[in-house]
Amino acid sequence: MSNIHSTAIVEEGATIASGVVIGAHAFIGKEATIGEGTTIGRAAHVEGRTTIGSNCKISPLVSIGTPPQDLKYNGEPTSLVIGDRVVIREFCQINIGTAGGGGVTRIGSDCLLMGHVHVAHDNQIANGCIIANFVALAGHVEIGEFAVIGGMSAIHQFTRIGAYAMIAGASAVSQDIPPYVLAEGNRAKIIGLNLTGLRRRFSREAIDALKPIYKEAFRSRQSPKTAAEKALQNAALSAEAKLFCEFIVSSKRGVPRSVAQKEKEEI
Repeated sequence: MSNIHSTAIVEEGATIASGVVIGAHAFIGKEATIGEGTTIGRAAHVEGRTTIGSNCKISPLVSIGTPPQDLKYNGEPTSLVIGDRVVIREFCQINIGTAGGGGVTRIGSDCLLMGHVHVAHDNQIANGCIIANFVALAGHVEIGEFAVIGGMSAIHQFTRIGAYAMIAGASAVSQDIPPYVLAEGNRAKIIGLNLTGLRRRFSREAIDALKPIYKEAFRSRQSPKTAAEKALQNAALSAEAKLFCEFIVSSKRGVPRSVAQKEKEEI
C-alpha cells in the first residue's frame, strides 16, 4: 500500500508502486512512474514521462520532469529516468530530454543532488555521483560514476566529466575533465589527481599505476592527447590508466592544461 496525502494530486495514469509516500500538496503527472519505497516530499512536482526508481528520497519543493529550457523543444515525447536510492534535495530542477539530444535525461543510482541543483535536458549522470548545492549543469553534460561536483559550479553544455573526478566549488567548466583528476577555477584547470577520492575506492597499486601516466599527460611538454596516444600503445596499461587515456584521446572539447598550483601533491 502507498501512503498518499489527501491534498496531493496524482493524475489518472500515473504508476505508483507499493510503499510510496507522497506528501501534502505534491503533484504527480499522468505519465510518471514512481518505484517502490520512494518518498515524494511536500509540494514536490513530478511531471512528464518521468521514471523514478525504488527507495529514492525526493525532498519538498523539487520540480522534475519539466520541459527543457531549449527553444528547439516542441513538445516531443522525451523522458527523464532516475535510478534507485537517489536523494534529491530541496528546490532541485531536472528537465526531460530533447529529440535532438537522444530524448532521455538520465540520473544513475545512488546519486546525491543537494539543494538548488539544475540538471538540464539530455544530461547523462552515472551511478554514485555527488552534486553539491547550486550547481548548474547545462544541456548534454555527461558525468562519470562517482564524480563529485563542488557547490556553485557551472558546467558548460556538451562537457564531459570523467569517473572519479572532482570539481572544486565555484568552478566554471568549459572543457572535458578526465577521470580521476581534481580541477578547479574559472575556467577550470587540472591541478592534480583526486588522490583522496581514489584512496577510498582503489588499491595503492592501481593509484601508483596512474601517477606516471598523469605526469606524462599533464606535467610534460607534450600535449595531453599526444601523451595519451603514446601510452595506449602499451599493452600492459592498467584498466584505470587505459580509461584515463581513452577519455583524453576521444575528447571533442579538449581537456584543460594543468597548473602548478599544487605541485606538492603526492604524485
